Amino acid sequence: MEAPGVAAAAQAREAAARIAPLVRSAVPDTLAGCRAAIDAVDAALATLLEHRVALAGRVQRLKPVGGHAGRDPQREAAIIAAMAERAPSVPPESLARIVTAIIEAGLDAAERDRSDEPPVWRL
Repeated sequence: MEAPGVAAAAQAREAAARIAPLVRSAVPDTLAGCRAAIDAVDAALATLLEHRVALAGRVQRLKPVGGHAGRDPQREAAIIAAMAERAPSVPPESLARIVTAIIEAGLDAAERDRSDEPPVWRL
């Protein structure tokens, strides 16, 4: 039987392998090339959002107070700060709006789907 952390580590390695080619420095020199690169990044973002929403749903079932009532402003500020370090070209107020929208989408999805299925990477 496989240790619980082994499967999670394998999933993380696979995710990194899928995303790494999308974030390498490449500057397409045509409009079509730029749009194709953006489409690839958008596909990765959608996959990551799906995974994050599933994880957030699990968090909501583990917290003593879940849903919108259980929001933690300090945790959300820490998430925004950590992301700001990785996305310095995005103004903090813009990043805060994006993160808030992602958190709220996850909370809304958790309210709709109460299953305890593990997150799945969709192809």
